[in-house]
Amino acid sequence: MQNRTTHSKAVLMTLIACVLIFSVGSASVLAGGRAEEDVAIRRLNMGGGWVTGVYYPLAGAMSRIVHVNMDDLSLTVESSGASVVNSNLIGSGDLDLAIVQNDVASHAFNGRAAFEGSAITNMRGMFSLYPEPVQLVARSGAGIDNPSDLAGKRVALGPLGSGAEVNALKVLEAAGLSEGDLRAAERLEAGEAADFLRDGRIDAAFFTVAIGAAVISDLAVSQDIKVVDITGRYADRLMEMEDFYAPVTIPEGTYTGVAQAETVGVVSIVVAREDLPEQLMYDFISAMFDNIDTIHSAHSAGRMVTLDTALDGMTVPLHPGAERFFAEHGMSR
Repeated sequence: MQNRTTHSKAVLMTLIACVLIFSVGSASVLAGGRAEEDVAIRRLNMGGGWVTGVYYPLAGAMSRIVHVNMDDLSLTVESSGASVVNSNLIGSGDLDLAIVQNDVASHAFNGRAAFEGSAITNMRGMFSLYPEPVQLVARSGAGIDNPSDLAGKRVALGPLGSGAEVNALKVLEAAGLSEGDLRAAERLEAGEAADFLRDGRIDAAFFTVAIGAAVISDLAVSQDIKVVDITGRYADRLMEMEDFYAPVTIPEGTYTGVAQAETVGVVSIVVAREDLPEQLMYDFISAMFDNIDTIHSAHSAGRMVTLDTALDGMTVPLHPGAERFFAEHGMSR
């Protein structure tokens, strides 16, 4: 009887020991899992503009670089309105990073134009991407040879809240015109504007996009168009109004059957919220330039993104992480 009792106690003690070992092991695994999760991934989002534009594929390339090269960061790209919308979403904290035109970024940070009374003071610059000429595209035969000829015409000014819209209104102002002088003023996304031109529903459209943008290239294949020069007094006036405008040449042959055009342009830039950690943003920008080939292969405009031009046209203060990165490369804004 005593042997049986002793044996039962031994079995019970063995079971208790197993339970304790299992519990301790499970707790260690769970604790380790929590530690990994705490260390690991900071999830950020980036405004990439319209899916049919240039910003979106470039933002997608940045997301791929992050995915492959940064264990502590996840970057989701969101299709968003455009530069004005992206700036407002940075201000509200709904976006962490975004691509915007440098003129819109300047307006946003300084509370001018569309941002009067609501400056986006938490916006910080990361790096510049590529020049974006203001391309005024007109149907051949529409009688539009300069911005003044837009009077009485049907014109697409760009999507509401876009950099193209901002530029279009500035060009009208430089020509001494307003929306009221147009026969019709349309707010159309780039693809819609191209369709309207193709169908003859508008006479001209403004596109602030990279040279060789697909939306204009595709239109030129099926429709006789011209890129209207914005030069002389128009360019001079624009550059007086805003010091970030600069002359740009669109070479002949960029678009099928379209002659060389002279215009003005701005620069697209990557911006971030000021409160993002310095080290994280330093690592982000380091990863971008260490893997710049991924950006170059995402779109033809991506080939213009280089370290040498990474501060060209930067119109807002740099994020501390970007500032440290450029200082290490002997560069400053």
